[in-house]
Amino acid sequence: MASNAETALASKAWPFLEAQKIVDRLERRPGDEPVLFETGYGPSGLPHIGTFGEVARTSMVRRAFAELSDRPSLLYAFSDDMDGLRSVPDNVPQKEMLAQHMGKPLTEVPDPFGTHESFGHHNNARLREFLDQFGFDYEFVSSTECYRSGRFDEALLKVLQNYEAVANVILPTLRDERRATYSPFLPVCPTTGRVLQVPIVARDADAGTVVYEDENGAKIEVPVTGGHCKLQWKPDWAMRWTALGVDYEMSGKDLIDSVKHSSQICRVLGGTPPEGFNYELFLDENGEKISKSRGNGLALEEWLQYAAPESLALYMFQSPRRAKRLFFDVIPRAVDDYLTHLGKFPEQDAEKRFANPVWHLHGGQPPAEKVPITFGMLLNLASACNAEDKTVLWGFISRYVPEATPESHAILDRLAGYAVAYYEGIVKPAKQYRAPSEAEREALEDLASTLGALAPDSEAEAIQYEIYETGKRHGFENLRDWFKALYETLFGQSQGPRMGSFVALYGIKETVTLIEQALAGELAGSSNSAAS
Repeated sequence: MASNAETALASKAWPFLEAQKIVDRLERRPGDEPVLFETGYGPSGLPHIGTFGEVARTSMVRRAFAELSDRPSLLYAFSDDMDGLRSVPDNVPQKEMLAQHMGKPLTEVPDPFGTHESFGHHNNARLREFLDQFGFDYEFVSSTECYRSGRFDEALLKVLQNYEAVANVILPTLRDERRATYSPFLPVCPTTGRVLQVPIVARDADAGTVVYEDENGAKIEVPVTGGHCKLQWKPDWAMRWTALGVDYEMSGKDLIDSVKHSSQICRVLGGTPPEGFNYELFLDENGEKISKSRGNGLALEEWLQYAAPESLALYMFQSPRRAKRLFFDVIPRAVDDYLTHLGKFPEQDAEKRFANPVWHLHGGQPPAEKVPITFGMLLNLASACNAEDKTVLWGFISRYVPEATPESHAILDRLAGYAVAYYEGIVKPAKQYRAPSEAEREALEDLASTLGALAPDSEAEAIQYEIYETGKRHGFENLRDWFKALYETLFGQSQGPRMGSFVALYGIKETVTLIEQALAGELAGSSNSAAS
């Protein structure tokens, strides 16, 4: 019988394919030092859904690597907090104060919130709180500390010694006017503390210094070490890989060229670029790329208002190299996909478990709870009974699954709460009931009569059969039209649940009452109020 490691090696799940690249890399670099994974963070803004995605995906690769190798590993959450403040964010207080510190390293800009020693420290703290919220295993690393403590000094001197070779990687990518003034080094002004975009007029590799001309024409010599200079970001990325010995770092598709250039510079410095992975960017509801400045996507806190982090992690796991819409309407499917994978896991062999997303989401130990009701069904239940509290849903759940309680089925209990929140925030404002046509009215009257004749404890399949037969009796050649009519007249939506299962959960008597309300025009009359 194959060992777990052998079985994992054969897995085609993308985190294992990525982890195998690291295993192959280590064959060329023997030793026992920890393998270093890295994710980057720009602390000029707060953590967002992209931050979650990158750390979650990197953690999945790291967990897969642990299954393939006994080599220890670390994950650095690296903050580029020595970057100069380039613009004043819209969502912060004291904007006028911040504007007075443009160009200074973020760790030298006063905190507009008044809670930390700098704006960079404030946002770094928010990053750590953010990552801790999801239980990520990481070590926080500050760019400012690395520059000022001397941790980067050796690599910075290598950049100076290879100044022209480093610059020649970048120069072909720049416009003519920018080429004339480009330098990998950005001196930090000794007087103002600002990170300067100025030409370097002289350099001394032996002394480890560069000279620039200030606005008054004076020539200022500064060391490239000790935090007196910062690198432009592509050379900075390469220098960081070299100095820290980064083995793996993924990035968005928009950074493919940057990875290429930084990898070239890393080799110039004598380092080996990390293994990597370029993931696709998310799209908004209209298929356009999500932009933080435009705010046209789904925020992390919005997803977590309506669904658990596991569902978002699954969405990050699925097809990372395919552009996907990231909007409210993808949440229910993501939740139910998660439940499907979770339900299959206990019965799977080792090979299939390694391919199951929940193995990667939960570090090989997914929860064992069997969830008997889909999230989609809970949403339609909330819609049908206009639930404002999950205890209302539990009244139906307890009848449908007598052995289930909020205590015994913690995942289901959370789902019920999320279903009410999603209904109130997303479904209810958009509900648009319509009155049935004459043909649909006759079919609905027949359905109410047919359901009323069934035993109260009829199985979902038996109920589904009667619903099908009712549609056939009333001339619906395409039964999709019949079910669409049910959804639009009973739920105010164009899509809905498997009706047999819904009726079994909601109750036959209650469903008959719902149909009678639709026939009486009581539901269609509530559309405007629901949408207002």
